[in-house]
Amino acid sequence: MTVHLYTKVWNEEEMLPFFFRHYDPLINRYIIYDDGSTDNTLKLLAAHDRVEVRRFVRTHPTSLVLSAQQLNNSMWKESRGKADWVIIAAVDEHLYHPAGLKWYLRAARCLRITAIPALAFQMVADEFPSPDEYLVKIRRYGAPLDEYNKLSIFNPNAVSETHYTVGRHGAAFEGRIRYPKRDRLLLFHYKFMGLDYVLRRYASLRSRLGATDKRNRWGYQYNFEREVLENEFAELRRTAVDVTSAQARRLIRKKWWRPA
Repeated sequence: MTVHLYTKVWNEEEMLPFFFRHYDPLINRYIIYDDGSTDNTLKLLAAHDRVEVRRFVRTHPTSLVLSAQQLNNSMWKESRGKADWVIIAAVDEHLYHPAGLKWYLRAARCLRITAIPALAFQMVADEFPSPDEYLVKIRRYGAPLDEYNKLSIFNPNAVSETHYTVGRHGAAFEGRIRYPKRDRLLLFHYKFMGLDYVLRRYASLRSRLGATDKRNRWGYQYNFEREVLENEFAELRRTAVDVTSAQARRLIRKKWWRPA
């Protein structure tokens, strides 16, 4: 079974070690688009023998978000005839199945499943993880986040078009689309890993937005003040559950890919 992963990065030296630790047992090839990183990101990518680095091109000169949307809807097509599955995920998005991703994708392939949506949780921690942590094994508390439910894994040979919305928060896949009967794939979004980390990251990301992004309020959260983020952390802690528990499985989730 061959799996390719596509992502876009900018100054991700802090999160990349966790990302590779999680996905390396599964991924045969990483195709990573860099948006002009100035930290140690490119050095970390160059040290990985399964990574191919490409330059992220702003196809919409005034919009990071629209440029990323266009890339998400096209970059995976080169894996047709070369991979059984492709994954499109941000560096802070860790896809998880209790039986293991490799086992699950093999089973899904046998069942002729071609597209696997994931139920999202906003993970929360008071401090940034230590460098040697395996996040999905240790950092398991998060709040359900249905607006981040994403269709990140699919068979490139069965899908003709993805039609992702901005941020990949929705999609209208075309082709031979078959979903699992039950949604057991999870997406752990490791963004709220300590207040100081989020403040620092948001301050950096503000500079990446273009005029069109600002006009549409895409990335508006990057302007949040400390007090607003403190309140958001408090709410996340209040609603967080062990994301691998029976309690989490009983949550009623909004699934845009399922008819009402």
